[in-house]
Amino acid sequence: MVQKAKILLVDDRPENLLALEAILSALDQTLVRASSGEEALKALLTDDFAVILLDVQMPGMDGFETAAHIKRRERTRDIPIIFLTAINHGPHHTFRGYAAGAVDYISKPFDPWVLRAKVSVFVELYMKNCQLREQAALLRLQLEGGGGKAGAVGPGKESAGLLAELSARLAAVEEQAEALSKQLEGDSADAAAVATAAHLERKLTGLRRALDALEPGTGGPPALPSQN
Repeated sequence: MVQKAKILLVDDRPENLLALEAILSALDQTLVRASSGEEALKALLTDDFAVILLDVQMPGMDGFETAAHIKRRERTRDIPIIFLTAINHGPHHTFRGYAAGAVDYISKPFDPWVLRAKVSVFVELYMKNCQLREQAALLRLQLEGGGGKAGAVGPGKESAGLLAELSARLAAVEEQAEALSKQLEGDSADAAAVATAAHLERKLTGLRRALDALEPGTGGPPALPSQN
C-alpha cells in the first residue's frame, strides 16, 4: 500500500498556513506545518517530503537562508522548493529565488488551482520514485536469494514468481511515468519537473534492463541501476 506523500508548508503567519492547507487538502496528502525556517529544518531532519512551499519574508531566518540550508544537506538537497512571496521586487528578486535552489517562484495572491496543479506534479514524481526504490529493493532481494547466482541456468519456480510480480509492478510504474511525461509536455511546463521526470524514466529503463537480464537463459546477474 502506497503511503501518502508529505508536503512541508513554511510560513510565519498562521492564516497563510491555513489558506495553503485549504488549497492543498484536495490532493489528499499529508500536510506538515512549520512557522519558521528553523522549525522547517528540524522537520526535515526526520521526515521525507515530496515538495516544500516556502514563504520568502519571515522574521529571523528568511526563505532564502532556509533554502540555502536545505540545499546544503545531502538528505534534503533534491527536494523541490516552491517560493511564495507577497512582495515583488522585480526580476532581481525572482532570480535570487531561483539561485537559492527554488523550482518555482510564485507571488501572492496566487491562483489556487495553479498552485495545486504545480504541487501535484511534484507529488506524483515523488510517488513514482518511491515505487522505483521499492522495485529495486525487491530486485536486490531476488539477487541475494540466489536467483541470480553466477552459473545458474535460470530462476526456480519461487524466483520466477517473484520476477513476474516485479515485472508487473514495474510495468505499472512505467505506464504512470509515461502518462506523467505526456502531461508535462508543452512550453508552459516547469523545466525542473520535466528534468525530474526524464531522470525517473532513465532509472526505470535501467531497472527494466536489470529485470529482463534475470529471465532464464540470460546469463548472470545484472548490475542494478543507481538510485541517485
